[in-house]
Amino acid sequence: MKLIIFAGGAGTRLWPISRSNTPKQFDQTFNGKSTIQLAVDRVKSLWGIENVYISTNKKFKDIVRKQIPDLPKSNLILEEERRDVGPAVLLALLTLKSQGYVDEVAILWADHLMDRVDSFRSSLKVANELAKENKRKFIYFGERPRFANQNLGWIHFGKEVKEIEGQTVRKFLGWSYHPEIKVCEKMFKSNDWYWNTGYFVTNVDFTLSLYEKYVPEMYKSLNKAFSSKDKAKSISKAYPTLEKVSFDSAIIEKTSPDDAYVLLNDYNWSDPGTLYALKEALQESDDSNVTKGLVYSQDTSDSLIFNYEKDKLVTTIGLSGFVVVNMDDALIVVHKSNIPKIKELVTKLKEDKDLKKFI
Repeated sequence: MKLIIFAGGAGTRLWPISRSNTPKQFDQTFNGKSTIQLAVDRVKSLWGIENVYISTNKKFKDIVRKQIPDLPKSNLILEEERRDVGPAVLLALLTLKSQGYVDEVAILWADHLMDRVDSFRSSLKVANELAKENKRKFIYFGERPRFANQNLGWIHFGKEVKEIEGQTVRKFLGWSYHPEIKVCEKMFKSNDWYWNTGYFVTNVDFTLSLYEKYVPEMYKSLNKAFSSKDKAKSISKAYPTLEKVSFDSAIIEKTSPDDAYVLLNDYNWSDPGTLYALKEALQESDDSNVTKGLVYSQDTSDSLIFNYEKDKLVTTIGLSGFVVVNMDDALIVVHKSNIPKIKELVTKLKEDKDLKKFI
């Protein structure tokens, strides 16, 4: 099986840690490693680095090569510019096909954390076998929810189809994206909804046939570029013209629930997609603080305080539920209830000619 790790996101919700030139997946916050390094470590021991691919924006080429030095050059898939996940997956799958590979593939993400790596590897092995037996299906990965999280997608599953090596295979019933908190609470209590990790295993040729069926212009344009004499030049010219669309909108939402299975497990997985979610992923308890650098806190709880300036002390008094991030060129102080507004803040900074340099 080939494994593609997508690492092209901008990570604006994690500003100022994550910047346009150094997104969150490259920040070496986790015991000196970045989430992309952790993602590669999780899978290369099973399938070998030669079967691991990384899809990212061309401007991150050097940082990927620095952080993943053993990745074969042919396994680095570079997007000419960001066009969302729909075109990115198509580019990756056509790259595999151009190298003569059309079988099972895992679609993975570079910005997640998990503690139970062995369980995840077991799921990948089971999903690989399922995909071999069912070449026209998606195998989705569901994570046991720990609380009613409205910042994630949820996956709805039905009756058990089979059990393979201790992994429960269920019917897939549907999705819910970022539901309201009351809906989340009902899902959490129902026991038939899991968090959607966004990972899945499928077949290259099958997925390409869906692109040809559902987004024919996109498929035709990029496939033609791969067939040209000067392939690299044609791809770099064609890719920026592709429609910006998510993979879900382009493909998944147009397929039948019968085209998928769900694997249920508990990886202690988290998606630290916001600064407070990062705190939740690293915390020892809900009330504990998560700190980095030279920090001194008094009467402070449930807060994330990161200080990236070596010779500067950051202190807090009486904070509860706050995020404080001090960089050498930017500082943010925000209550956890206002975390969603960071993306709006970044957009406004981009529009200001004097402030956009900080993004």
